[in-house]
Amino acid sequence: MSSYSKLRTVNTEKSPKLAIAVLAIIAIFSIYIVGYDQGQLFSMVQGNDAFDSMWLHEFTHDIRHASGFPCH
Repeated sequence: MSSYSKLRTVNTEKSPKLAIAVLAIIAIFSIYIVGYDQGQLFSMVQGNDAFDSMWLHEFTHDIRHASGFPCH
């Protein structure tokens, strides 16, 4: 019996630029939803009723206060 070990080198200097771009877009969109949305996003579908119900605002209300965004 012989044991054969194969060495692999991994280049850690390059990071996948597409993955970083996608994560950056998701992060920016998440900050918008948590910090600034007051019904604008759903107003494209619901019309003016979205400004009264503010579903995303209510869903992210506690996250908004915990991260330091004032809302009322």
